[in-house]
Amino acid sequence: MGSNLEERFQTLHEIVRAARANLAPGAWDYLVGGAETETTLKRNRLALDSLAFRPRVLRDVSRLDCTTTFLGRPLRIPVVLAPIGSIETFTEGGGATAARAAAEFGVAQMLSSVCAPGLEAVATAADTFRLFQLYVRGDDAFVDDHVRRAVDHGYAAVCLTVDTAVYSRRERDLARRFVKPWRVRATGHDFQAALSWDQVKRFKDAHDVPLILKGIATAEDAALACAHGVDVVYVSNHGGRQLDHGRGTLDVLPEVVAAVAGRARIIVDGGVLRGTDVVKALARGADLVGVGRLECLGLAAAGAPGLVRALELLEAEIRVCLGLLGVDRLGALDTSYLHAAPPVTPPHATSAFPLLDLDGY
Repeated sequence: MGSNLEERFQTLHEIVRAARANLAPGAWDYLVGGAETETTLKRNRLALDSLAFRPRVLRDVSRLDCTTTFLGRPLRIPVVLAPIGSIETFTEGGGATAARAAAEFGVAQMLSSVCAPGLEAVATAADTFRLFQLYVRGDDAFVDDHVRRAVDHGYAAVCLTVDTAVYSRRERDLARRFVKPWRVRATGHDFQAALSWDQVKRFKDAHDVPLILKGIATAEDAALACAHGVDVVYVSNHGGRQLDHGRGTLDVLPEVVAAVAGRARIIVDGGVLRGTDVVKALARGADLVGVGRLECLGLAAAGAPGLVRALELLEAEIRVCLGLLGVDRLGALDTSYLHAAPPVTPPHATSAFPLLDLDGY
């Protein structure tokens, strides 16, 4: 990373400001918007802001370790780049650009099946820890073909997104008349609407690759996922972009952790923008934390180097948080370091950055 970018972006809010300056209004609203009243989006942030820390002192934190492993692969920090449809809206090269940043920094990338330039091109762009997220837009043969292609190109797991049976009304996009590139090409949504636990069973019977279910929001569905042999339960509400008036994911996480009871790994996303957010999610029982909007903000600010810089700053914040909590490694975190507390900032998509002054967030 060149010193020029390090000087230009010394805080995450400076990256957000640069991204806003670089994006057209439609692309910006697509990035920061949610469904209908945006209540779920705001509750994601509210859930994070309603947790305070209980720091311990006089602990040796002279050697801090932010690394982890997931599905047997090492990660520099416990972060996965969440799957973003039409990520090419935010950076030239789309998913391939994000892959290069993930490889340079050392985090996992989960590629969306509705992201250019496609799973093969992204796989050849960089040697990184990659996962493939699939929207089911066809029959069993469609699914099997995508799984085969993903496995052949080194994707370590396949993720089915399960919270998009009906496409939501995202009013910022509608008001702007903004149409995402993949929506123009989209066909076969009836197959996604018909997705059921029968297809989950068939997937596990037919394929050896680890299966992730993204969009789990209750203990009941987490337990069903484990009963069907799902390897990773991904707690998500699509960044508040699907069901309006849902719960914040950090509020959902404890019941999912209890239901899973160690039978699967757990990823969570939703409003995560700061290092303290990552630490809170881990303390509540997540194994890995997804960042989506922050991924796009880094890319929009300065392409792959901008995303690498955003991840560097996120890592710095995680290290500071761990040290001041009296924790020297991620595995030592648990709920004893958290306490319920009233939030101090009204929640919205960029409320984690109080130094910003952005109209419309």
